[in-house]
Amino acid sequence: MNRIILISTFSILTINIMAQKKIVQTAGRDQLGGFAPKFAELNDDVLFGQVWSRTDKLALRDRSLVTITALISQGITDGSLGFHLREAKNNGITRTEIAEIITHIGFYAGWPKAWAAFRQAKEVWAEEAAGEEARAAFQREMIFPVGEPNTAYAQYFTGNSYLARLASEPISMANVTFEPRCRNNWHIHRATEGGGQILVGVAGRGWYREEGKPAVEMRPGTVIRIPAGVKHWHGAAADSWFAHLAVEIPGQNASNEWLEPVTEQEYEELE
Repeated sequence: MNRIILISTFSILTINIMAQKKIVQTAGRDQLGGFAPKFAELNDDVLFGQVWSRTDKLALRDRSLVTITALISQGITDGSLGFHLREAKNNGITRTEIAEIITHIGFYAGWPKAWAAFRQAKEVWAEEAAGEEARAAFQREMIFPVGEPNTAYAQYFTGNSYLARLASEPISMANVTFEPRCRNNWHIHRATEGGGQILVGVAGRGWYREEGKPAVEMRPGTVIRIPAGVKHWHGAAADSWFAHLAVEIPGQNASNEWLEPVTEQEYEELE
């Protein structure tokens, strides 16, 4: 089955819907495997292995939102809330969003419960607060806007990225900003004719890598031409924010195929 969606090639493209993601959890067995093995099994294999893994029915980001709302509403602000707040952040919920979510919950579930939840949320999103200051400083280095958090496609990125669309006709062009260490998954731009992408370094320092070839360091002014059918990834260096323009090359039957994440080992080999 195919679906038309907006993805990081910055145009309307068609991708194949992949099988639902399997969530692996071992906390039950790690903490209670010897004391309550059945409970541990239900926690790891049913709650997470089956219910949370139904990402074809409800996205992880939405499941996180439902879960933290349920916990705060019941006044459960112990370690379980902390765990699910961290998972919510990993699933793409931003500091601004969690602040608004807890504020909204406070009116319906109780003000003291919101206060208790905020104490944990501030700790979980503390790095993001510092990141926003760094993002503002990086914005001053370039003429293009950083843009909005690319939360809709966070599942295809390691770390946080931001998207600012600059043009859609006659070609699609956008400025993409990556926080330090952020990179997208390996992916391939597909087309039966034409297609592909051009990247132009705007600010900071980043990397581009094609499968089977050495990585290319990207700096302001670096131009990368990516033909259709080439497996590759791109993102920021470990010690720098990075932004590039992404220009879509028109093509016939264009689509984008998302593949596996870039591993830490693959990434560390670049530095």
